[in-house]
Amino acid sequence: MQTVLGVLAALAGAVTGLFTQMSAGLRLLLLLMAIDYISALVLAALGKSPKSASGALDSRAGFFGLARKAMILVLVLLAAILDQLTGSSACVGAVTLFYTVNEAISILENAVLLGVPIPRQLSQALDVAKKRQQADSSEKGDAQTGAG
Repeated sequence: MQTVLGVLAALAGAVTGLFTQMSAGLRLLLLLMAIDYISALVLAALGKSPKSASGALDSRAGFFGLARKAMILVLVLLAAILDQLTGSSACVGAVTLFYTVNEAISILENAVLLGVPIPRQLSQALDVAKKRQQADSSEKGDAQTGAG
């Protein structure tokens, strides 16, 4: 029992040390990623998830969500390496900001699906973002199929 507690304490210390060495932007991104994932789990538990046909928990959707978040962290890591090579901080800042906004929009979408009332301005901004995303997706589809 002492060994298990010792390992847990060491692990908690390592995570805390790593977390405190991160930039505020990266800590915010990780926090939003966790909130987004938890809110998606709540949606699925209530049968309201748009990620599965039944709206319920789906291990494939959950795995895909975690894999997507892991890839985001890989891209942040690549941006940090580029910044080190170029001696700037522009890449990691831009990548972190982009994905931070993306996670915030996802949390807002989950809140709407959960029935949380949101201010009209946020709702309108979410509608605009969805329309832009749909337009971008259809343009990519046209480019890939040769249409357009």
